[in-house]
Amino acid sequence: MTADHPQTRELLTRDLIRLGVRHGDSLLVHSSLGSLGWVCGAEQAVVQALMDAVGPRGNLVVPTQTSDNTDPSGWRNPPVPESWWPTIREHTPAFDPLTTPGAHMGRISEMVRTWPGAVRSPHPQTSFAALGPDAHHLMHPHPLGSALGEESPLARLADSGAHILLLGVGYDTCTTFHLAEYRVPAPTRTDTSCAAQAPDGGRTWVSVQDIAFDSDDFAALGTDLEQTGTVTVGTVGATTARLFPLAEAVRFATDWLTEHRTPAATDHTPRGEAPRDGAA
Repeated sequence: MTADHPQTRELLTRDLIRLGVRHGDSLLVHSSLGSLGWVCGAEQAVVQALMDAVGPRGNLVVPTQTSDNTDPSGWRNPPVPESWWPTIREHTPAFDPLTTPGAHMGRISEMVRTWPGAVRSPHPQTSFAALGPDAHHLMHPHPLGSALGEESPLARLADSGAHILLLGVGYDTCTTFHLAEYRVPAPTRTDTSCAAQAPDGGRTWVSVQDIAFDSDDFAALGTDLEQTGTVTVGTVGATTARLFPLAEAVRFATDWLTEHRTPAATDHTPRGEAPRDGAA
């Protein structure tokens, strides 16, 4: 999809409102800047348009995940020599919500993370950042053992009636579906390790158990969700956008995963290969 004119903050705001974004919404956005066409002001204008659409009472949330803060033994894209692993474990900087970039989340997400007043959740691998009056409540707490689960921002977004906006990206980027993985019967658990801040402010390498994430079937899950009429599909800028209620998506995904997955069929992707949701 292409546009025959530059995109502006005002045009993008208009398109978002036409899609169904409303003042007061809490909006979890996965996005690709490049898909929107040529935008005057690039990611800055896109974030301003999103904030205009939700208004001063609304909340804008993005994933700011750090999927490279994992044990190097699980890295595949690309792998590193085994002889490097001890050095990486010893010297990877501790995750700092204020300074650690979400390197794989895209320019729009990174703009929100660094926006004045942004609040970032403290999980060293699967953090989110938020702007708005409820930002602190939505982002805290976010403990190590609940990367995308019941004590994560995703669960609070579900309780708050939030919506998901896929802006030029597919359902395979939909982090929210991982919350459903916690809610299926007997979810598989795995070990995960990362560099985190110690209670005294120093650095420590920690290991915890959490859910074994697998996003390989999220595109098929999303296609079936769309058939229910829950998803509003429209154009924002030069791209296709999808808007749908977060809690309803989690309920559908929980039933869908329970029906379509079996423990033997689940691909327990190493945490070094965690989904890098929201790109470009």
